[in-house]
Amino acid sequence: MKIVVIGGSGLIGSKLVRSLGAQGHEAVPASPKTGVNTLTGDGVAAALVGADVVVDVSNSPSFEDSAVLNFFETSTRHLLAAATDAGVGHYVALSVVGSDRHPDSGYLRAKVAQEKLIVASGIPYSLVHATQFFEFIQGIIDAATDGDTVRLAPVLIQPMAADDVAAEVAEVALSAPTNAVVEVGGPEQFRLDELGRTVLVAQQDPRSVVADPDARYFGTRLGERSLLPGDGARIAGTRLDDWRTRATRGK
Repeated sequence: MKIVVIGGSGLIGSKLVRSLGAQGHEAVPASPKTGVNTLTGDGVAAALVGADVVVDVSNSPSFEDSAVLNFFETSTRHLLAAATDAGVGHYVALSVVGSDRHPDSGYLRAKVAQEKLIVASGIPYSLVHATQFFEFIQGIIDAATDGDTVRLAPVLIQPMAADDVAAEVAEVALSAPTNAVVEVGGPEQFRLDELGRTVLVAQQDPRSVVADPDARYFGTRLGERSLLPGDGARIAGTRLDDWRTRATRGK
């Protein structure tokens, strides 16, 4: 099976290409590094020729509201047009758990816009909604830092390892289209502020974490459970401590 991975040079995409290739499939990474630019459309049609499945795990280079919306809308239109012409039978896109619950976030509004285009395209599809990645927790902490203080909302979060995200996306890509959302999440729930504090203590980082209900997350205020997947979500196996141990050994 030929599977074209849009964003195939990135964190999830590179793992996905390796996983699918190891299972005997023709996994083709498509990104600006391989001559495929979904924003301009350059190389998109050629990359999708003969593809059975397209998996979009790409991300915008800018999170500024108008830029990220333009990226996801323009890129998705180029991809869907090429996928239609190529007769692609399954279009898979990676998105975010709770994306439709946070209209104040420009990034999440853009992800919702992307999903709407896919659903309306007529191509059989599957939308994978994943919770936050362990790999991005540090970035969330840094973005919430003002001097020596980190302000994080005291809400629940259920993060997961990027390896598990890639594995779940691969499984969906190799299955029949769901024409629906598939939610995936990690095996443990944490308070976001407590998780930030745990990470900083483990790193012997002197910054202090303040639980702030008004703290923003990708530009939006969070509800108590708005970052959590629903009851029918697929639950990955990697716990935070296990991931941290592996990450430390890999340094």
